[in-house]
Amino acid sequence: MASIIQIRRDTASDWTSANPTLAQGELGLETDTLKLKAGTGTTAWNSLGYYTLATAGFLATTGGALTGALTTNSTIDGRDVAADGVLATNAMPKAGGAFTGAVTTNSTIDGRDVAADGVLATNALPKAGGTMSGAIDMGSNNITTTGKILYSNMYAQTSDLPSASTYHGMFAHVHATGKGYFAHGGAWIELANQTSLATTTTTAGNANTLATAALPKAGGTVTGLVNMSDQILQRTVLKDYGETKVAMSAHAVDLELGNVFTYTLSGGQTVTFTNPPASGTAGSFTMIVTNGGSATLTWPTSVDWPAATAPALTASGVDLLFFTTCDGGTIWYGTAVLAMG
Repeated sequence: MASIIQIRRDTASDWTSANPTLAQGELGLETDTLKLKAGTGTTAWNSLGYYTLATAGFLATTGGALTGALTTNSTIDGRDVAADGVLATNAMPKAGGAFTGAVTTNSTIDGRDVAADGVLATNALPKAGGTMSGAIDMGSNNITTTGKILYSNMYAQTSDLPSASTYHGMFAHVHATGKGYFAHGGAWIELANQTSLATTTTTAGNANTLATAALPKAGGTVTGLVNMSDQILQRTVLKDYGETKVAMSAHAVDLELGNVFTYTLSGGQTVTFTNPPASGTAGSFTMIVTNGGSATLTWPTSVDWPAATAPALTASGVDLLFFTTCDGGTIWYGTAVLAMG
């Protein structure tokens, strides 16, 4: 009967539990994992490393890194390496480089099926330019050019326009209306055609802003009120102008109503001045008072009369009084021309 050489053996858990120290060169086998350990004579089982092909200097069938040169005068995987031109001098480095010939694959590149993705060379757009056969989604990226972009941005109906919020600032043409639109504030704003400006009001909705109702820069005749809202009218020559006359009924001088006031005294009264120009702007008005001396007429304490004395008005007749302020009505300078006619 032939001799049989057996080495020490046990299950992995039993080896771990016993944790023996193998003699130098003594082998131990885990029967359930088929892994080997070689003893050193001093290191306990649990501290020993497994005996692998790498330990013996072999490359595993699953692959790995060679630490030396590989020389062959035959074939690898049935291919003549030299004849195929895949020698190291002809190989593409992992770090990248330039191909000197075509790359053909029936498999994948970087996990992608090139043919299925439609990125074959026959489907690519040349750098020199060409015609796209599909859409390009740039996402939130920019297209920058110092040239021109020629495009048709036409939509059949206003309902076909995209989201005005997503495409804020976009301009578009709608064929059905024949008009242009731009996206702002989450809505599509209609732009007026030049031919419509004479018949369509602006977004202010003011009929006086029609092109036909506008005042030419060269001048013309204004047919309505011009409210300057306390703004400056500079370097103006006035000709043939009038001032608004206000008949006082409540003993109040309101400068928002006019600058010439008529007043007939009937019994004792106190006069008030309201709405003067802001401080720093001069404002004045005229009062034409009838029968001002027929009863007691009390003036605002802000009036500064000549010699600090109010004039004695005519009991039966007309007096002219003039008032000016430069500080928003804090002081009114008053003068009078008495007993007219």
